[in-house]
Amino acid sequence: MLDFLQNIFAFNSNSPLLFTQFYFWVFFALVFAVFSQLQNKQLMRNTWLCVVSLFFYYKTSGLFVLILLFTTVFNFYQAHLIDESKTKAWKKRNLVIGLIVNLFFLFYFKYAYFITDVVNELFGTEFQIFNAFAYFGDVLAGKEKFNVDSILLPVGISFYTFQNISYLMDVFRERIKPMQEILNFGLYVSFFPQLVAGPIVRASQFVPQIYKKYYLTRKHFGLAVFWILNGLAKKIILSDYIAVNFIDRVFENPGMFSGFENLVALFGYSLQVYADFSGYTDIAIGVAMLMGFHLPKNFDAPYKASNAANFWKRWHISLSKWLQDYLYIPLGGNRNATFATYLLIILIALTAMLLAHNPWVSLVILILLLRLFYVFYSEPESRKKINTNLNLMNTMLLGGLWHGASWNFMIWGGLNGVGILAYNYWRNKSAWRKTVIQGTMLMICLLLKLLFDAPLFNIALVWVAIIFVGTAIRYCYLSTNFTYKFLWLDNAWGIFQTFVFISFTRLFFRSGSNLNPAEANQTAWSTAQNMVNQIGSQWNFSQIGTMVYEYRLVFSLIITGMLIHWLPDNFKRRYRLLFANMHITVMATVVVISVFLIYQFVTADLQSFIYFQF
Repeated sequence: MLDFLQNIFAFNSNSPLLFTQFYFWVFFALVFAVFSQLQNKQLMRNTWLCVVSLFFYYKTSGLFVLILLFTTVFNFYQAHLIDESKTKAWKKRNLVIGLIVNLFFLFYFKYAYFITDVVNELFGTEFQIFNAFAYFGDVLAGKEKFNVDSILLPVGISFYTFQNISYLMDVFRERIKPMQEILNFGLYVSFFPQLVAGPIVRASQFVPQIYKKYYLTRKHFGLAVFWILNGLAKKIILSDYIAVNFIDRVFENPGMFSGFENLVALFGYSLQVYADFSGYTDIAIGVAMLMGFHLPKNFDAPYKASNAANFWKRWHISLSKWLQDYLYIPLGGNRNATFATYLLIILIALTAMLLAHNPWVSLVILILLLRLFYVFYSEPESRKKINTNLNLMNTMLLGGLWHGASWNFMIWGGLNGVGILAYNYWRNKSAWRKTVIQGTMLMICLLLKLLFDAPLFNIALVWVAIIFVGTAIRYCYLSTNFTYKFLWLDNAWGIFQTFVFISFTRLFFRSGSNLNPAEANQTAWSTAQNMVNQIGSQWNFSQIGTMVYEYRLVFSLIITGMLIHWLPDNFKRRYRLLFANMHITVMATVVVISVFLIYQFVTADLQSFIYFQF
């Protein structure tokens, strides 16, 4: 009995509590059983949910729950200090103190390796990571219990830190009043369905729900069950299965696989990361809905986006809106620039130049900076557009860094920023000018291939050739009187280009994921380079049929997943409502059959959600 209780209440780093585990659903059943008895007793209900949420986080991250507890207590009282400040100056000071404390924990646990590596590279020093929290833990324990030579990342620290920051900022801006009960605030910060991987919930969205009476309609019950099943299917079938049986193998050793397999793995990873993250969100929304809470939508069919800007309005919506409200707009947004705008872009550019150890990279960055300042001072009418673009690029670079403490994530964020800027520039060009520009780029790529014959230039040539053909065809049909008949083709062409672009940026995203920060940069760059070399090398087309047959189930799942993703929104809405309105007996039967089928795809070891690491 003691061993059984110990297994329940002890933290096991090798078996965190996951939505896909049977134990989680036992946990939730017990939580919901008690919740149902307390549903109309607001204080007891919220206290219960706060306590079980902290327990859930402990089972996911162990003693890092102490960090969550400290930040919860600190931000609760700091918000009151901000609200009760007598002058504007003291209000700002208390806000700055709150931001510093929150960002300290985030930077310490998430960016210690990254900052240390940058300092050592820039100044030739040999600083080593030292975990001060582990050291003081050993002192308090009276023995060497913790490893002081490494810093582990607490699960979900970015998500609850951003929630705390948005809470302080909204109190400072007088959008909300600070909460009066610390347990209710603790529930806002630690609510277990969305605690470790989002969505990032604003206090103005969530807090009013804490004080409402519990209310669950028959329709909402059906929708909640649907979202849970939908999330499990995404996670287990479309994410874990294709990852374990194909994608992970290719990314671990790209050189052992053909260019075709590397390319399919790259496209497959786009489906995997979407199915993984949106699958978590679907389950979180469903579980929260059963308890009467409504979490915000975090995904809106992102691979239906016809350009990079639209993609970021559909992907991880809660983060995109957070970055817009608390970073992009304070930097100046699309109105002007601040001192921080120029400071950030110059610091990032100079650091990249110094760390690149490549004169060509440094030269390109320097030319871009000089060109930027020349246009800024010689063309006053362009300044507003330049300021907007700089604020956007800073936001995307820092958004990339939010995802991971390594340069590969900043490169990924920067590439997405370049994609948005390129779209903003490109969309205002005439079809004729686009065709001419693409033709010129095609000639340049062909020349580079003939001169160097490098894999990267081979990929660039093929891609630019495809874009040129598509642009030329578009120019032709825009010259006719039947343009309206080709609108669907225009949209499909934009979706195709965007999907390919986003997939290739993920070379840097996936390559550095799930790695120790100390080795992420080098390993990520090596993996990305090897994949590019394989994709851009000579293909043996005679073997593609054999490869497709060998991976027929994986490839079928990838194609099926993308086709389901591209189904019309109205069609998806109809079958959601059809499920929600089923008779309870029929629904229960469908649930049992669905769960049985879903768990046929379970791999030997349940895979953690990708965004747990962020």
